[in-house]
Amino acid sequence: MTQAASLETNDIERFPDGHIARVDRVAARIEPYDWAFACENEAKIAAHWARISAEKPAMFNGRILLQHRAVITDGVFHARYFETDYAAFMTWRDAGHPGPALRNGFAMGALRAADGAFLCGRMSGHTANGGMVYFAAGTPDRSDVREDGTVDLAGSVLRELAEETGLTEAELRVGEGWHPVFSPGRVAFMRPLTIDLPAEEARALMLSRMKGLEEQELDDIVILRSAADCDRHRMAPFMKPYLSHIFAQD
Repeated sequence: MTQAASLETNDIERFPDGHIARVDRVAARIEPYDWAFACENEAKIAAHWARISAEKPAMFNGRILLQHRAVITDGVFHARYFETDYAAFMTWRDAGHPGPALRNGFAMGALRAADGAFLCGRMSGHTANGGMVYFAAGTPDRSDVREDGTVDLAGSVLRELAEETGLTEAELRVGEGWHPVFSPGRVAFMRPLTIDLPAEEARALMLSRMKGLEEQELDDIVILRSAADCDRHRMAPFMKPYLSHIFAQD
């Protein structure tokens, strides 16, 4: 599919929540977009941010990227992003995603140990999603945009994992392809990663590294050996479907 054709087509509303796709690669790019919600709700956004940041003062209202166009063709997920601020995103999210369909399209490192167990982080209490169990990830921002305007989601996976756990690219094996997992207002791009250590050893290494990080976003590393293990933890709606899907294939 040509770049021009991908811009003319938009299937972002077609992908149902709970759907799990399999693609060979993700082709993402930033472009200008006039987001009416942010323009028309400045006072509401300011009030909402004042409230939630007072409860969690460590949160930062930085610039992020949201996805407003998407199409899958020939094994490629074509995505278009625009730039906004975190306060507007949080207000939109907490209001139930009003307006034209958008998604927080972020990449996650689906990290597995050598014995097949998954390794997830538990978010620290000072973060927006304290207590939730995730793979390392972050909403893309300007640091993920290359000079040519493409969004480096593959690089985001490794950067976020390093920032949250201290693991380096040299310690990991990156698998082939991606699994986009759709949930309300979100699409999580799951990238398979493997560390050549048993789960308990990998967890101990990550916890040790996390103690030396400048900012500790995680307060624990959780080991998941089966879909049933997921039920003991608070997880975002895209996590359990993905894990159940992968465990069922093992």
